[in-house]
Amino acid sequence: MPNYICIGVPYYLGEARAERQEVEALRRSGIAAELGADWLTIAPDFAGAADPVVAVNQALAQAIQAHADKTPVVFANDCASCLGMMKGLEAKSPAILWYDSHGDFNTPETTPSGFLGGMPLAALVGRGNQRLMRGLDLEPVSEADVIISDVRNLDPEEGVMLRGSEVSIYETLDALDAAPFPDKPLYIHFDTDVVDCAEMPAMSYPEPGGPSLAESIVSLKRSLRRGKVAGVLFSLWNGALEGSDEAQEATLELIRALR
Repeated sequence: MPNYICIGVPYYLGEARAERQEVEALRRSGIAAELGADWLTIAPDFAGAADPVVAVNQALAQAIQAHADKTPVVFANDCASCLGMMKGLEAKSPAILWYDSHGDFNTPETTPSGFLGGMPLAALVGRGNQRLMRGLDLEPVSEADVIISDVRNLDPEEGVMLRGSEVSIYETLDALDAAPFPDKPLYIHFDTDVVDCAEMPAMSYPEPGGPSLAESIVSLKRSLRRGKVAGVLFSLWNGALEGSDEAQEATLELIRALR
């Protein structure tokens, strides 16, 4: 088993919300001990950054860099933490494997909602507003080094842009498992909403259908075995919604795939 460090990011798009206790619930569960790892919760310097999302991602990047001899397993409340993850792993120049029911490939010009959480993958490859990337001094990733699976709900313009990009798209886990991966270290980004919401409730943006929990665990295990993993990030459920206890248990089963 790799030498892991578990890192908690208990913020939602730069905000600390009292009702969001998902990260703390995982810490209390003892999952770090199951992985043979220490646990670290980040402490952003909000006063020292112009943007709270940048502050959170700076703190995450610094935590990863301070434990560069370990493989980070990050637990975050939103997908924008991928920016700090990639900054922290910058020296390893990893490719990205992105499990998600959404594309997160919107830009300010394509988004129908303006939701920042629907834009981070596009930002990582240099599309859209690069304010957060500049705040982290983070260079864009090559689209050819990105693999995404499921994406069963794409906004219209987002879908056109994603399918016109160099990102490799696999709409089923079976297709993903048979696909070639870049010959590089791998950052695995796992948004738990990729799992069918019948088994993974309490999602802020639930998408019916998709892979079962068992299928997702098998796919994650296969991806972990296929190359050197630079880090893994799990984007979590919403503890304020019905079914949060079930979602926590399902997420723990996913995390145990790392053992």
